[in-house]
Amino acid sequence: MKKTKTRDIEKIYTKEEFIKKLRRLADSLERGKRFSIQVVGGKINVPKDAIINIEHGKGKKEEELEFQLKWKT
Repeated sequence: MKKTKTRDIEKIYTKEEFIKKLRRLADSLERGKRFSIQVVGGKINVPKDAIINIEHGKGKKEEELEFQLKWKT
């Protein structure tokens, strides 16, 4: 059986780039279609039935808001 590598990547985008990606994602969700995105040399295909959630984390000096899509592989 083939082993999958664990991967945890963060990439910083300009505000304009981020807005474009969010618009493409929203359009895909509205149309009930899968979403494809290229991140650090790898293409990711998010299925149309991915679970969508929002996470918020707060520390003493930092807060974080994450829009997440999760799916089974």
